[in-house]
Amino acid sequence: MSNFNLEIVTPIRELDEGQVSYVRCPGLDGSFGVMANHREGIIALAVGEIKVTRDGKDEFLATSGGFSEIMKDKVKLLVESVETASEIDADRAEKSLERATQRKSEQDSEMDDARIEASLMRAINRLRVSKR
Repeated sequence: MSNFNLEIVTPIRELDEGQVSYVRCPGLDGSFGVMANHREGIIALAVGEIKVTRDGKDEFLATSGGFSEIMKDKVKLLVESVETASEIDADRAEKSLERATQRKSEQDSEMDDARIEASLMRAINRLRVSKR
């Protein structure tokens, strides 16, 4: 099976994932997968789970969105944030979910609906990925 290089870049760190055989990303219109020799392009990413397959083993990461740049022999993910399943503090993610749920139920919340929904989606995603 052919491989390609995967880089993940956030505002605070850069991860060189090295050679991988597959990556699945959360696109705005649904998940999409990339294998070697994929057509080049730039695709917007949503909050969701990134699946990386290397040497037949899967790794899962949580992201809060960004962009993917697919090139001939490399994929670069430019994301707001990324956490591996092992980096996620499940208790902290659970508390974030509780706060977001509470804010959503409050009538006089100081946060607008879009920010509340975004924080709710991020918390749910982080919890899901932490259990991988």
